[in-house]
Amino acid sequence: MKKAFKIAGLILLSIIVVVIIIGKILSSRPAAPTDYQQAVQTGGEIEAKYMANGGYEVVVKESAVLQQFDKFIVYYPAELEGSDRQYPVIVLCNGSGTPLSKYPTVARHLASWGFIVVGTEELYSWNAFGAEMCLRYLERLNDNEKLEDTLNIFYHKVDFDNVGIVGHSQGGVGVINAITDIDHKGTYKAAVSLSPTNKELAHDLFWDYDATLINAPIMLISGAGGGDDWVVTGEQLQALYDDIHAPKLMARRLNTAHNAVLYSANGYVTAWFMWHLQEDEYAAGAFTGEHAEILSNSLYQDQRRES
Repeated sequence: MKKAFKIAGLILLSIIVVVIIIGKILSSRPAAPTDYQQAVQTGGEIEAKYMANGGYEVVVKESAVLQQFDKFIVYYPAELEGSDRQYPVIVLCNGSGTPLSKYPTVARHLASWGFIVVGTEELYSWNAFGAEMCLRYLERLNDNEKLEDTLNIFYHKVDFDNVGIVGHSQGGVGVINAITDIDHKGTYKAAVSLSPTNKELAHDLFWDYDATLINAPIMLISGAGGGDDWVVTGEQLQALYDDIHAPKLMARRLNTAHNAVLYSANGYVTAWFMWHLQEDEYAAGAFTGEHAEILSNSLYQDQRRES
């Protein structure tokens, strides 16, 4: 028995070491290429439209904070500064060792479609602490006309009725925990989990989550082909999908490595949020109806959908 526990401990230690090494490698280089929107192949008109930038000029705001994730980073449409309307929100959950500063092109892309996009420099996001703090930060921005004696451009500009969340890998676990296990879980109207760490590995790493508690519409996308997505195989993604009893969709992008799922699926990620948070019926065509584009897109496999 002691030998079995020793072997199990060594296996768990090996897994942790691998995750730490991958995190260090990822933190040393950009996680999303600056030209990914041009380089990534698309397989449908809707995917292509939302893989391109939207029509909004984007501005970035950073705010230091006494937390382990150092600062909040907000990407937002420049017109917000002189507008009287509210803007929908997308919260970002980082992958292992991948702070938002390593994939700004993804955040900027989403913001160009009219979203306030918020994230942090958090390196370990599985428990959704950073996501929770992002929403608390946005509440402060939305509720105060002035901050530190300075006029606050976000005052009454945040649309808390239309909030989404997306995360990759460990961040995919953070997405599930954000919509099921934190104070603001009921705030989220839609979610996307990209290559979420499979249940068994997450459990071994003490990153547990319970997908049966999901209530918000959620899309799951992972990599496939040319070697499986090692963080979540097709079988493991299907098991996660089966646990969910809310409106859901899953797909696996062909010939896409685990790390590349962060940005390669961004056409459909953007369309998902345009549909759910901005009532964009053209974007909805990617996911709804008998001829939903993603279901017949030749760049994807194992598509499943339940309303």
